Amino acid sequence: NCPRAWPKQANRWPGDCDVNTKRLILTVGLPYSGKSTYAIKTGMPIVSPDAIRLALHGRRFEPLAEPFVWASAKLMVRSLFLAGHDFVVVDACNNTPKRRNQWVSSKEWDTVAEVFYTDYEVCKDRALKNADEEIIDVIERMFDEWDLEGIGPDGEPPVVHHVDLAVARSL
Repeated sequence: NCPRAWPKQANRWPGDCDVNTKRLILTVGLPYSGKSTYAIKTGMPIVSPDAIRLALHGRRFEPLAEPFVWASAKLMVRSLFLAGHDFVVVDACNNTPKRRNQWVSSKEWDTVAEVFYTDYEVCKDRALKNADEEIIDVIERMFDEWDLEGIGPDGEPPVVHHVDLAVARSL
């Protein structure tokens, strides 16, 4: 087993763990699905494109800045691994193969996906409870675009499934 595995999560690590391999954990899920809460709870360094956007231009989204946001995120991941971290979390929706593939292609680290299967209506309710009406259209668009192609046993990256506890309790 991996002596430098996730705090409180070691029993959930997919596959064999090589302590000499850097691991990038991609969160995959709709806005308000629990990705950021999970990322914080891991205790690992987090790279958040949302935080990069706010630091860069102070807005949730600015199309012209997106190439710089994602280049910055990749640079941050690389620098965290070079600084000696074994695990890094990219806290983003990563809901399409195109978005995930930019991380998988790296020879510098292994990539796994932490998929959040939080019900679409639960995500919208959470947004409304946080007075975040403007994200509803984004949740709907991302739900329509949701594509897990390339994730799982036959694809890259390997997947750790996360079922939202609020949803699980309601079943």
